[in-house]
Amino acid sequence: MIKLRLKRYGKKREVSYRIVAMHSSTRRDGRPLEELGFYNPRTDETRLEVPAIVKRLKEGAQPTETVRRILEKANVFEQVKA
Repeated sequence: MIKLRLKRYGKKREVSYRIVAMHSSTRRDGRPLEELGFYNPRTDETRLEVPAIVKRLKEGAQPTETVRRILEKANVFEQVKA
């Protein structure tokens, strides 16, 4: 199963995340299938590649709860339904 989840990177106490598509059995910081965006919780900055995310969701990828909240804020699920 393909999951959309966060991949951690950055220094200690200065963490940032990449939103990636990965197999569910792959470790958290393993090699992703595709990088789909960026999320910085310290500044609440988010950059998303919406067409690529919509494509993955239509193929059946399941987002984690945190990624689902990020995508709901960006109204990505409305584009999937259309």
